[in-house]
Parts: sequence; C-alpha cells; structure tokens
Amino acid sequence: MALRRPDTPRDNRDRQRVNERIRVPQVRVITEEGEQLGIMSTSDALDKARQAGLDLVEVASDSKPPVCRIMDYGKYRYQQKKRLSKQHVHHSKLKEVWLHPKTGEHDLVVKVNKAREFLENKDKVQIVVKFRGRENAHVEEGSKVLYRMIEMLEDIGKIEVPPKPAHRQILCTLAPK
Repeated sequence: MALRRPDTPRDNRDRQRVNERIRVPQVRVITEEGEQLGIMSTSDALDKARQAGLDLVEVASDSKPPVCRIMDYGKYRYQQKKRLSKQHVHHSKLKEVWLHPKTGEHDLVVKVNKAREFLENKDKVQIVVKFRGRENAHVEEGSKVLYRMIEMLEDIGKIEVPPKPAHRQILCTLAPK
C-alpha cells in the first residue's frame, strides 16, 4: 500500500487549499468584492479573512505567488454543487411493455399507466405484443390490443417506429411528445 503525504489532496473537493492549509510564505490577495489587496504574507491575509468573518481560499495555485481570495467557502462549494446538478442531462432509455392478444381490459390499463409513467420521464417505450402457441393464428387480435394501447397513449406519446411484425411478436416504439 502506497503511503500518502499528509498535504496531498484525497479527492477533488480537497484540491483547493483553505485557511491554514495554505503553506506558502506569500500570496496575492483579492477581497470578496474583487478588489486586489496586493502581495502579502499568508498570515496577514489569513488575519484579514478572519476579521471579515470569511475564509482565505487559494484560487490559482500555479501562479507565482499563488492567488488567494477572501470568501465564504461553504457558500462557494454549495453554489458549485448547484451548478453541477443543473448540468445533469437526462439520457432517454428504451423501456419495454409486454402484451398478449388475450390481455384483459384492466391489465391493459395497468400497462398503459406504466407506459405513461415512462413517457413522462422522457423515456421511449417499446410495446411488444407476444404470441404463444395457437395465438399465432390470430395476429389481428394482437393488433387490436396494440392499437388500443397506442390510442390510449396518443396524448403523451407519438409513434416513432410504426407497428411491424417480427417473429412471434409485433413491435411498436413510442417517443414522448
């Protein structure tokens, strides 16, 4: 197991040095309002931050001397976390709902509600009507069930891939409107 130096960061949130973790002798200081105070010793900068009731945060560690800003670090981290959560993008998934030609009315309503939930979450829904045994002789019954379900979902979804028969089943894909 490799030993870690005590001053090396563990993860991204520890990369910015704050207050006593800033160990360089001199820093360039910027106030909360953006006013430059110039180059001063780290201990003086830390005193100024404490007088204001704020933190001294290293914002540019690669410059000579490092640039530090007097700010409320907790508030800063909260705003960064909020900004990252806004960038989250929903990737639509393909969800499946299975039916049979003999699917009853109540079962169909349950499947429609589930498909509606998927479409409201911006996911695509693939409706699959499966035929077993002698049901293959009555493909029109499966088509009726499929079209009935499409009709019940037409207010929230649109047909992306029209119904097409595949071996022992009929497939249709709906996308959210």
